[in-house]
Amino acid sequence: MSSSTAASPEARPTSGQPVALTSRTPHVPAERLVAEMVPPPRFDAVRFDTYIPDPNQPSQTEAVRVLSGFAAGLGSPAAGSGRKRWFRREAKPTPAGPRGVYLDGGYGVGKTHLLASLWHAAPAAPERKAFGTFVELTNLVGALGFQQTVRTLGGHELLCIDEFELDDPGDTVLVSTLLGKLVEQGVALAATSNTLPGKLGEGRFAAADFLREIQGLSAHFRALRIDGEDYRHRGLPEAPAPYDDETVKRVAHSVEGASLDDFPALLGHLSRVHPSRYGALCDGVRAVCLTGVEPVPDQSTALRLVVLADRLYDREVPVLASGRPFDRLFSEEMLAGGYRKKYFRAISRLTALARDAKSLADG
Repeated sequence: MSSSTAASPEARPTSGQPVALTSRTPHVPAERLVAEMVPPPRFDAVRFDTYIPDPNQPSQTEAVRVLSGFAAGLGSPAAGSGRKRWFRREAKPTPAGPRGVYLDGGYGVGKTHLLASLWHAAPAAPERKAFGTFVELTNLVGALGFQQTVRTLGGHELLCIDEFELDDPGDTVLVSTLLGKLVEQGVALAATSNTLPGKLGEGRFAAADFLREIQGLSAHFRALRIDGEDYRHRGLPEAPAPYDDETVKRVAHSVEGASLDDFPALLGHLSRVHPSRYGALCDGVRAVCLTGVEPVPDQSTALRLVVLADRLYDREVPVLASGRPFDRLFSEEMLAGGYRKKYFRAISRLTALARDAKSLADG
């Protein structure tokens, strides 16, 4: 458990007395943000050989082949030696062409599995390769400052960025500049997204006004398309229907390490906690129990919920809820708007976590 929350009793929920996430306001020091830039617990054990390609989707097999070769190439002399640069402080040679791979595909086709497998396969010490979501990367810049982030990540061999999305012009300029600086220092890049790099930002802001930055981002990557259906629903039963309040409360009081919150109150609390701290918000929690789930009221609230869903999914925390089903969280207008891919991902992940929680209610 992190030292940033270990000293607080709220980080150790016990059987019979569920913790309320709304009672937590964790402090996350910048050092923790850097130290936690590794694949999340759900992906600790994944490797290329544990990825099971769909035989009907040859692009999945091709992705494994390309990424395995990319990982192997990171250890070649042509890729530049991190040890040599560390002692002699010489810049790595910057190879011609894209210095990264970009995994584009729908929800649940295993992009994060493949990205984490690349991180594990890369022949570099764990402290010389970083893995984080796009949000975590921008949060790191906010915590360290731009120049310190460049210095910190510039000493790495590989930077893996999951869920790469550009939601506003500021992020476009920031990330374009940051990745350009890192590539100059010889850092290899890998990213996943549901949007091709040349299409980032569309539907969210006037992407045409930032075409140079977007094209600059695109130039760093070789795009690799991965087709397939969402494995979280492949051959599995539908997510269980929401439970009644009494069942949710019973589980919360009987499962060691469970939390219990009123959903609208939790949404309000998320507005007072920076998204970079949502992971710490879940420290020590083994199950999340929510009463009164209802559609989110606005876009800002919806985007915060997406980040929380990602952190819960990363940590494999089951979610038991009463109220509306998770596929009713977002309005039709939201699901048709520029953030629709984020919302569909959240629905997919919360549905998987709701399925995981079924055994808690049945037991």
